[in-house]
This record gives sequence, C-alpha cells and structure tokens, in this order.
Amino acid sequence: MTAAAPPISTKALLADTTTVRLRPRYEGSNICTWIGFKHVNYLVEEAVLDHFCQSGLPARALYEEYGLGLDIVSLDTRILHAFHMDDLAEAEVVPFTKDGDATLGFKVTIRIERGGQTLKAVTSTVRASLRIDTYLEAAGAVPADVAPYAVERLGAHLAAEAPPAIEGEDILARLTAGENAYGWKWTIPYPYCHFTERLQMSGYLRLMEEAKDRFVADRGISIKTLLDDRKWIPVVPRSDLRILDEALMEEDLYLVYTVEEVFKEFTYTSRLDAYVPRDGKLVKTATGRIVHGYAVIENRRDWRLVPFDRRVLDALAGKPSGT
Repeated sequence: MTAAAPPISTKALLADTTTVRLRPRYEGSNICTWIGFKHVNYLVEEAVLDHFCQSGLPARALYEEYGLGLDIVSLDTRILHAFHMDDLAEAEVVPFTKDGDATLGFKVTIRIERGGQTLKAVTSTVRASLRIDTYLEAAGAVPADVAPYAVERLGAHLAAEAPPAIEGEDILARLTAGENAYGWKWTIPYPYCHFTERLQMSGYLRLMEEAKDRFVADRGISIKTLLDDRKWIPVVPRSDLRILDEALMEEDLYLVYTVEEVFKEFTYTSRLDAYVPRDGKLVKTATGRIVHGYAVIENRRDWRLVPFDRRVLDALAGKPSGT
C-alpha cells in the first residue's frame, strides 16, 4: 500500500497573488519573430503552474504524493499586444475560486516592456481541476483542503447534454451537414496526452491551430498561399477552450471547425468541437472558439492589420471566387 501523504493546505493557492518572469518558447516563432496564440496560451498555463509551485502544491507532488493530476480545463485568453521572440514578460496570477465552485479559478495578466512602457499584453481566465488518478493504485483519501476540487472525471461537474447514438453512419458527414465547416478524424497519440492516459489542454490548443491550417488549405487560401501572394499572416486576438469530458490516448477523435461569424471584414470567429465515439454514442469532449484576422508583413519587425478582400471573404463563406 502507498504510505499516507502529509497534510496540505490550499490557503496560499486560494488567496495569494503570485508573479513570475517568463519568455515565450522558440518553437512558437513561426513567421518572422512573432509568437503565435498557442504559445501565448502556453505562457498562461506556465504562470498557473508556477502559482501552484509558489503556493506549495507543485503538480509533481500533487500527483506523486496525493494521486491528483493537475488539469487545465478552461482557457479564455485575450491577446492585446503581440509577443516577439526573446520578450521577457511578467505574469501575475490572481486566484478567484469561490466556495461551491468545482474548479480552481485564476485571472492571469501578462505584461511586457515596449519603448520604455509597461503594456498589458495578455489577459486570461483559467480554470483547473484535480483529477483523481485511477490508472495506478489509489493514493489514499483525498486531503480535505483539496477535496472540493478533486474530481473522478474531467467535466463531471458540467451539465452535459445526453450524447446522441451513432449506428454505422458517416460521423463527419453528420457533424458537418448544413454547416460552413471542415472536419477530420484523428487518433490521439501519446505526445498530446499527460498523466498516462488523457488528452491535455495543450494538445487541444495544438489541434485548434491545426484546424485553422486545415480549413484555409481546404478553402484555397492556405497559410503559405497568402504569405507568398501578399505577405498576409493570420493573427489571433482571442481564443477560448473548455474540456467537457475526457478523451483518451489512441481513441478516435472527430474534430469540426465551423465558421460562425465574419465581423466587419476584419475578423472571423470559428468554433472547434471535438467528439469521441464511445459505447455507441458520440461524446463531445471539448469545445472552443478562436477569433482570426489577417495582417500584412511590412518588414522583419512590423505588421499591420488589413481588411479581408473578396477572395478571402468568399473562401471563408465557402463560395467560389474568381479573384
């Protein structure tokens, strides 16, 4: 049997504000020296993980000693100023969890220096759950302080709709029928997972980025096409993602990227939904939205937002275009 773990306290985790200095990862600089939305969200996640560490509850100890997997289950992020390679930012994490809330909540603000000024670059609302590990032997009773946030299954606290039955039908055709959408089937590989078995939030962020890439390529305006034709790049002012249920390693995941709205020819909002067929039903495991615009590269340092032209508007709407 596993030895009983020492008692723990969530006092600092739930009350203290923490700060940490962070740099975006080199991998996130894909076009010139700008950092994509996915890696900005990674900074948010890293700040929250550091808050747990500073509060005496690092993710490793939570898992190894108490059998609790720290899962980010919701991210709602606004990007107010672009990040560049080698930027040194300061992230502030403020807990806002209330009694009766089944998740741990945090407000994250990331600031950067620009021309001698400190700018608020990112704001994000984050929610986390402590998933009780069932893959290995039980670690014993969940400590009382963290018990309100410990769950046997991610998304169990949500009021979910009953999943529809599936009986030998074309799942992608069903999910995209009548919608301005693109879908694909994908088998979940282990590099997208954590705690041995389940798809993690960063994996969904990677899929959201891939969904955009697949969608525009399918519509004839791939990332490279618009880069080569006019030096346009996609930019993201906002993204949000929520885990609704668990998706497990090597399960088939069906992903659908749906264009919901084009706003004043400057941005468009798309929704990403993820589903797993399980026990004869189609279970939605995650949903989220992402807002995209386009910017033209002016030089190696600067870009500016541009309105959509007819070619892009037609592609977004799924209409043929001669331009």
